Amino acid sequence: MGARMLRDQLNRESCTVGRKHVGIEALYRKPGTSKKHPGHEIYPYLLRSVPVVRPNQVRSTDMTYIRLARGFAYLVAFIDGYSRRVLSWRISHSMEAVGCVNGLEEAVRTQGKPEIFKSDQGSPFTSEAFTDVLKREGVVITMDGRGRAFDNIFVERLWRSVKHEDVYLKGSASMAELMVGLAAYFAFYNSERPYQSLGQQTPEVVYQTARGSGVVIVDKFARVVEAPPLHSTGDSSTAEARSDATAKPGQRRPAASKVECAA
Repeated sequence: MGARMLRDQLNRESCTVGRKHVGIEALYRKPGTSKKHPGHEIYPYLLRSVPVVRPNQVRSTDMTYIRLARGFAYLVAFIDGYSRRVLSWRISHSMEAVGCVNGLEEAVRTQGKPEIFKSDQGSPFTSEAFTDVLKREGVVITMDGRGRAFDNIFVERLWRSVKHEDVYLKGSASMAELMVGLAAYFAFYNSERPYQSLGQQTPEVVYQTARGSGVVIVDKFARVVEAPPLHSTGDSSTAEARSDATAKPGQRRPAASKVECAA
């Protein structure tokens, strides 16, 4: 029913009400995946004016929810900020930090540690269990500002792709169905889905090629960026990442990369 029909129906039932006082709202559970925990430490945003020029320089994560036949599933993914490659992911029935910690540990174990790790201020990512893993590995922690979805735009774009190209089309009824569908989609996303901003190459190709040679692909602004070879996973890379992340806007470090305009 619309507002007018609701007004007429209520008036027939001896409930005098005008159309402007009739409101319509869907009543269902609305998951909030970015709610801040009042007792957790919040880290500042450090990536303004910091170019991402190599794999494992910046790693990002986020959580979203997916509706099932009964209830919701919570999906968390970890992606490389340079290539957009999905490094690991987890689904669970709740927003507890354990699933996020397991995904983080897997990404570090299989792909090495990043220099900088970025998340929002959601309670799973500000929990001690999660941040202690990053501190143990010597990773610089940075968090998006409240309500600033564009600070984590690559993960937000990933959610759009996942939902419109897989989840909404299949309508998985159970966690098992969702698990199988997401595993197939992320394999496709990494290895077969080309991106215009990656020079029409796939995240897997960009990630592996740049890790091996330091070659950087043409970006969406038609710029060719020639990056230096990757640093080792020792303290030197962490120190350099910290220097990059804390640089003031407009201040540049000594020449470490070169940008040329493509013809």
